[in-house]
Amino acid sequence: MKALVVYGIGDYRLETVDVPTVGEGEILIKVEACGICASDVKTFLGAPKIWGGDGNPPYIQTPAIPGHEFVGHIVSMGPGVKGDFKVGDRVISEQIVPCWDCRYCNTGKYWMCQRHDIYGFQTHVNGAMAEYMKFPKEAINYTIPKEIPIEKAVLIEPYACSKHCVDRANIGNEDIVVLAGTGTLGLGMIGAIKLRNPKKLVVLDMKDDRLELAKAFGADITINPSKENVKEMIMNMTDGYGCDIYIEATGHPASVKQGLEIVRKLGTFVEFSVFKDLVTVDWSIIGDSKELNIYGAHLSPYCYESVIEWIGSGKLPTDGVVTHQLGLEQWREGFEMMEKGDPCIKAILIP
Repeated sequence: MKALVVYGIGDYRLETVDVPTVGEGEILIKVEACGICASDVKTFLGAPKIWGGDGNPPYIQTPAIPGHEFVGHIVSMGPGVKGDFKVGDRVISEQIVPCWDCRYCNTGKYWMCQRHDIYGFQTHVNGAMAEYMKFPKEAINYTIPKEIPIEKAVLIEPYACSKHCVDRANIGNEDIVVLAGTGTLGLGMIGAIKLRNPKKLVVLDMKDDRLELAKAFGADITINPSKENVKEMIMNMTDGYGCDIYIEATGHPASVKQGLEIVRKLGTFVEFSVFKDLVTVDWSIIGDSKELNIYGAHLSPYCYESVIEWIGSGKLPTDGVVTHQLGLEQWREGFEMMEKGDPCIKAILIP
């Protein structure tokens, strides 16, 4: 089969490799499509978070096939597959493959699994930038209605991450929420936030066309920080207190500093992004100045079933998020589009 294989920073090769074989409890799928995530681009560019450095041990193990935003159809199964699955089913698998034997897995917090195998970063859990892909026996799998169009179905994984991030914010109907970033994850968060009925949702981004899409998805107010004074506008609309909740989904250090400045005392700051570089801020703001609630958000536990339903029903808006569909051999073009981000929002590869 054709597969994109990672050997090192910037060293990605389209090769012919063996189709995976399935054993006990395993599933083989024919990949229908695989999205290119911002983390895939940052891996290609050499992010220390992935490759090690700046105090971080390496996470990736090479050679590996990347890709964790995918959908496909079952073509074969090994004996003892758990769940009601059959050949021909359209399926998805959560991006983490838990060990089911660490303190996190044993207490229901599988998404923080100590071993932490995520599709596309280790050889034994190869990803979906290939014609075929294997789900290990430990994987968490779901069926997807066949009538959901591919440009919507491929958003299930990132939108599940979006839902988890919004869940962490614990938004109430009296809250003024500021969301920074309208990439795929940020756009997915808009729909999830609106389902919680906040008093006001303000969305920030440097790209006007994305702000227009955010408005169409349900944002009450949109602000371009390169053209308007975000802090002044937020303070004016909150009687000088600041927003109740700030969600950071840009992956840019300046957005972290901005959030700490505009969130009110005793407010909530939620961080989802994977950063290419280390972030430096005045840490005393969190404790001494404002006594903030700081939450991280990682992956998408217990979110897939709701997101599959909500994308299928239209409760979560998706139109216009997938902007480019490319063949696997056009992977480099897709990575470059995602890095540039204009006019591309989400590029997907179709093997």
